[in-house]
Amino acid sequence: MSDTPLACLILAGGLGTRMKSAVPKVLHEACGRTLLEWSLDAAQGLGADSVTVVVPPGSERIEQLVPGWASCAVQETPRGTGDAVAAARPALDGFDGDVLVLYADTPLVDAETLGGLLAAHRAAGSAAAVLTIERSGTRMLDFGRILRDGQGGVRGIVEARDATAEEFQLTEVNSGIAVFRSALLWPALERLTPQNDQGELYLTDVVGLLVGDREQVVAHRHADATVAQGINTRADLADAAAELRRRINRDHMLAGVTIVDPQTTMIDAGVEIAADATIEPFTVLRGATRVEQGAVVGPHVVAVDAVVGAGASVGPFCYLRPGTELRAGSKAGTYVEIKNTVLGEGAKVPHLSYIGDAEIGSGTNIGANAITANYDGQTKHRTVIGENVRTGSQNVFVAPVTIGDGAWTAAGSAITDDIPPDALGVARAKQTNIENYARRRRPQS
Repeated sequence: MSDTPLACLILAGGLGTRMKSAVPKVLHEACGRTLLEWSLDAAQGLGADSVTVVVPPGSERIEQLVPGWASCAVQETPRGTGDAVAAARPALDGFDGDVLVLYADTPLVDAETLGGLLAAHRAAGSAAAVLTIERSGTRMLDFGRILRDGQGGVRGIVEARDATAEEFQLTEVNSGIAVFRSALLWPALERLTPQNDQGELYLTDVVGLLVGDREQVVAHRHADATVAQGINTRADLADAAAELRRRINRDHMLAGVTIVDPQTTMIDAGVEIAADATIEPFTVLRGATRVEQGAVVGPHVVAVDAVVGAGASVGPFCYLRPGTELRAGSKAGTYVEIKNTVLGEGAKVPHLSYIGDAEIGSGTNIGANAITANYDGQTKHRTVIGENVRTGSQNVFVAPVTIGDGAWTAAGSAITDDIPPDALGVARAKQTNIENYARRRRPQS
């Protein structure tokens, strides 16, 4: 059975009205990925032979996010989950294998969880397998209840709003994620009727139909109830993001990264951190940021699509914007913002500076309160500062400008012209002292 082909359907047709947003629900982000991308990642990690995303009409924004290795199917009318799965049948024309159904608003389901469900299904040779969890307290009261027969076998699923008082008290609930043998799934979908409180075609009713046909359906109970946590509101989104952050941080720590305070550290899913790097509290690492071995980042640092080289130091209170590369042993210090800049090996921007669209050579030290004036109102220009340069405090480098290797600049200078190697650039007004000026301006008694 392990050679059986696998198709994965991701249902993304929900309107998400409770998000109260002009953005489709599945395009909201958690830890650097949209909800849909989290589901796509789980399907890809499972090694599905085909992946189909079921979307509502007019979902160009969602379809644009679907990668080339997946396809889209349109559910023309929102008639329930059973109809959504049926909408994908043309995309699977001729497919004979297992069909795994999951949802685009459940970002906490991963490939490992899905693999466990699939393994249980194939080991039992079942017609279908459903992923179930144990609800606790008042959480998940609106989840469908798993109905079992006297021998403990699954006999059906009842939605919470259709359950009797006795069924409502059951604690084993349906996650919504299930796998079916395709040869049995499609005929069962054709037999669904909207005889329920919502007047919809429920995918969960397929379970009862299969059992009625004397087919076996197994329930694969998962110990972690968070895997079924769906997103309906922004509060749900925040809860899921918190759990994703916990997982991401834990994975990094188990891989050898020191995260001093995981509760105040936010790391996106796409961030790479090498072993023996240290992430201090209140640090946010976003996008495709990469932190190399021995680097120390934080506290209070935000880095977006930036590279922090081996042994580099960042912060506190530093902002690395996209395109920034700090090479080995360099430093971006307190109240420093760097954008689209390469900071060479051992170079330092210690404090109170903005460096944008620049190249700074190895061993160079940028004095406090430095600014690269990179924008003339129409075009961004680059500043090139060579190796082993010493710039004075409160310098403005008006790009495009080049400072040669080994050069110095005087404090308070606005550098508008190139400086040759080993020269001193001075660009400031000559100081004049006016004797007795203050005394003459004091009121006379």
